[in-house]
Amino acid sequence: MGNKGYFPDSKLFRPAREFFHYKRSLITLAVLIVFLSAAAIWNAYGLHRATKEVTSVYVSDVSLQLADDIDHRLGTILQNLQMLEDNLQSIEDYSDPQAVRQLFESKAKLLDFNSLVLVDLDGNIYSSHPIQNDFLNLPGVQASMRGDNSVSFLDGQSIAYSVPFYKDGTIVGVLAGVRDKQNMQNLIQPSSFSGQGLTCITDCDGQVIISPTNLDPFLQLDDIFMQNSDNSVVQNIQKMQSDMKNHLDGTFSFTAVDGTELILSYYTLDSLEWVLLTLIPADLISAQTSVYVAQTFLIIGSIILLFVGILLLSARIYRIHYRQLEQAAFLDPVTGRNNNAAFQLRCRQLLRDAPPNTYTVALVNIKNFKLINENFGSQRGNEVLRAVLHLLWEAITPQETAARADADNFYLCLRENDPQKIRDRLRRMTEAVSQTQQAAGFPYPLILQQGAYIVEDPTLDVRIIQDRAKTACRSRTSLEDGQCIFYDAVYTQKMQREYELNALFEDSLKHGDFRVFLQPKVWVESGTVGGAEALVRWFHPQLGTISPSDFIPIFEQNGKICRLDLFVFEQVCKTLRRWMQEGRAVFPISVNLSRQHFKNPDTLHQFQQIAQQYQIPTSLLELELTESIFFDDQGIEHVKEQIDEMHRMGFQCSLDDFGAGYSSLGLLMEFDVDSVKLDRRFFLDVTRPKTRDVVASITQLSKKIGAYTVAEGIETPEQLEFLRSTRGDMVQGYIYSKPLDIPEFEEWVREHTLDPEA
Repeated sequence: MGNKGYFPDSKLFRPAREFFHYKRSLITLAVLIVFLSAAAIWNAYGLHRATKEVTSVYVSDVSLQLADDIDHRLGTILQNLQMLEDNLQSIEDYSDPQAVRQLFESKAKLLDFNSLVLVDLDGNIYSSHPIQNDFLNLPGVQASMRGDNSVSFLDGQSIAYSVPFYKDGTIVGVLAGVRDKQNMQNLIQPSSFSGQGLTCITDCDGQVIISPTNLDPFLQLDDIFMQNSDNSVVQNIQKMQSDMKNHLDGTFSFTAVDGTELILSYYTLDSLEWVLLTLIPADLISAQTSVYVAQTFLIIGSIILLFVGILLLSARIYRIHYRQLEQAAFLDPVTGRNNNAAFQLRCRQLLRDAPPNTYTVALVNIKNFKLINENFGSQRGNEVLRAVLHLLWEAITPQETAARADADNFYLCLRENDPQKIRDRLRRMTEAVSQTQQAAGFPYPLILQQGAYIVEDPTLDVRIIQDRAKTACRSRTSLEDGQCIFYDAVYTQKMQREYELNALFEDSLKHGDFRVFLQPKVWVESGTVGGAEALVRWFHPQLGTISPSDFIPIFEQNGKICRLDLFVFEQVCKTLRRWMQEGRAVFPISVNLSRQHFKNPDTLHQFQQIAQQYQIPTSLLELELTESIFFDDQGIEHVKEQIDEMHRMGFQCSLDDFGAGYSSLGLLMEFDVDSVKLDRRFFLDVTRPKTRDVVASITQLSKKIGAYTVAEGIETPEQLEFLRSTRGDMVQGYIYSKPLDIPEFEEWVREHTLDPEA
């Protein structure tokens, strides 16, 4: 039967708005992270693409500049040879080898050639330095014999630049200048690419003519392309081969077999119909930017990881903090179990899908629990509260719940709808609590008052349901017999009536809806008026006459009765003042004094000030005290002091409703009252001998202590005759007059004074 879980579904505890905002914040942050990451990647990709384009343009520009430079250098070399050709044509005799060698040496040195060679059509060779025997058969020399400017390679280390040697417009030989190959290799190795580029010169068919020191990349040019290159690379290679044959320039990028991205440019050298090939890494420019991009990615990634970590940590802290708040909000610090807020949420969960009349909410209250705290201390009181709630939890099922609401009140939500079964279950719970406390050595049995409401409408607010159970528990029947009382709509009507009357009090007091009535007190022996009691009546302009039995208990409970008593007292003083001014006969008028007045130590001074304001002798004013003010020894002592203070101020004091409640004859010995008003129940059956003896005894006792008696509720001649036989002093009842408004009372007094026997 025991329900081990205290809290209902934790999702129900989380406020919907707070949970929605928290979830929306997480989603927003996640989307923001994804967006920032995508933006960073897109930006990096764009930067890489832009850098690649810039690199391609840069390679094209530098390669073009290098090609122009090389082309210019080659053209200069050939032009120098052609200019030298004019000088050599002036030589008429080549018979002196020594003179020719000296001339060629001077010209070669002047033009920065290693050697200068002249070959005629007969095969005669004139040179500044010794040359190889087959010089005449070199391809470049043979091409120059045919009228073309050309070059030849000597032993793979030197280059012979050759031009046709003309005389009288006819080719008579070939003039050649020889230079080291290293000079051209230095020229084609560009410094613009930070030493990372490779450059060579090929013919239009792609055969390498001049290469850098490391010839391998260009000797294996076909091998650097990936075997499975995509169509765009294949198309670029085919286009390059076509462009080279057609003396066109171009640039394209590709990925080598080792995964390296490269850029290849080709530019035609017009001087000799050669092609300058330049091969550089694609990240030549982007290498450094790539480092920064990578660092940026690393920083962004670190920030994102840090942010995610902070987010996760915040979520964890939120969950821990929320759990702590949940315990603080829904855990009762005294019992360690559900408090009223948790009970309400669990009830909503249980009632949400339940049909009508499925559940019952009950309130269990420990009667006179304050005495436990006062006699045994708050610690023992808390132990009792924990024990009670523990036993209630042990007696319910998982589909039910229980909680301590406040003070000594406990709520139960039971899956029951039969009143007798509910009473039986609550009775067993009560018995279990009493037995447990007795076994623990608790000297007093615990009395649990119970009120219940069978939930007819599960859609009602849980607080309304609880209020109905509380209303039933606090009903008079429940307080008297201790049985479980079920809520009835009459209770709500009563509460609404109480609320309505409380709300109307201020305006009614202000607008004079309360009116004072006087009921005469008549001396038994003479039949003359000896006084009157002031009573209040409420005549509301919309609700009509409101009975004192409806509003007096309400105002007694909330303390408004004190203001109403002062209002009645002031109206009495105003009336007495007018009678005195008009010369009318005056006599004491009694005003009821509620027990609520004794909570204010300044109460009697307020009455005294009003009497002084209207200049009314206090001997004409009597304050009536009901037996209910004598509730304990401390209260009795306080009232005793107040009565003494009344007499010191000159007021009369009356003990009202004697015999109706808790009073005893001993009270007459304790209090110095001026009159004793006998309750009407003494005169309901005046034929009984015991009634005569009791009334006679009270009358005689009152006379002995100096107080006179007033019999209330006398309506018949038999009751009046009985009172005379018991030597009662005064009569107040319908046999003489009902309570009258002041004008009617004045008329009644006038008539009664003219006819004393009336």
